[in-house]
Amino acid sequence: MVIWIRNKLYDLRILASKSFPVNTIVIGNLAVGGAGKSPITQKCVAYFTDKYKVATLSRGYGRSTHGFMLVEKEHRADQVGDEPLQMKHNFDQVTVAVDEDRAHGIEILQQNHDLILLDDAYQHRKITPKCALLLFDYPSILGPIWLLPTGNFRDTMNQTKRADIVLITKCPHNIPAQDKEKIETKIRKYNNRASIYYSQIRYLSPEPLNDLAKAHVYQQAKQIVLLTGIANPKPLLDYLTNKHGQVDHLSYPDHHAFTSFDYLEIKAKFSKIKTKDAILVTTEKDAQRLAVDKLVDIPLYYIPIAMDVQQERDFFKVIEQRLNPPTRKTS
Repeated sequence: MVIWIRNKLYDLRILASKSFPVNTIVIGNLAVGGAGKSPITQKCVAYFTDKYKVATLSRGYGRSTHGFMLVEKEHRADQVGDEPLQMKHNFDQVTVAVDEDRAHGIEILQQNHDLILLDDAYQHRKITPKCALLLFDYPSILGPIWLLPTGNFRDTMNQTKRADIVLITKCPHNIPAQDKEKIETKIRKYNNRASIYYSQIRYLSPEPLNDLAKAHVYQQAKQIVLLTGIANPKPLLDYLTNKHGQVDHLSYPDHHAFTSFDYLEIKAKFSKIKTKDAILVTTEKDAQRLAVDKLVDIPLYYIPIAMDVQQERDFFKVIEQRLNPPTRKTS
């Protein structure tokens, strides 16, 4: 009821929502985490960097700091958030900023940028973006839509009406026709104008995180321990299980801040493994929060991911149609 009332106040313009002259793309989802916002934000950054002066802006979930901050590679995840830090490591030339008040952050960034990507800001209704990109992961959109605490949705399905593009993520490579029909029927109940696209997660080659991993041959690993602190580790667990067989999984909550006890638990897990060819694998997001120096005696890797969008050229064309042309050179 609280969520419904809040949205109604914005719909009736009793609560103000501000638009900006600068291009803004909001990327978000209605469920709690795990839809692939970070991979699609990175994909958009990679695409638009040559065309616009790009900045990314997010809340910086889990950080101990407050207010507007520019993210530097030297920061820690507890200072700026794990996802913004990951973005900065991958796109050093791009401005990465955090601010819990996204409207305030835009006010600052628009002075020197002509495109701002707002990660996980679909519920931040103080902003009216140029383009709203709404993500649903494939299993959640096919299942029943229940709000927290019964289900995992943090907003009502009727807020799909605000989306300009709906992207279904983590799809199988061959989507059954009946599933597409069911998905599009659900979306069209609330939104007849949004373009609908489908995408798959693609796992890239593992990257070593310590010297022991650099000296090790990943493909020769006889036992894998997966360490995750993300909302939905199942796709990665399934991928590794299908590729390597049995995988031991140490699972922690999303954005988990690893403690001294956690590192003892990880080491204890490895001390029970009899084979010498065991390795520890984690996600790129978790790698931002891990104290790698506390795991020097264990071969440690992270697996980057990419997102492949079906009809990708058309997908970006639809976004660009909603944006103003760049106002300054990207150099």
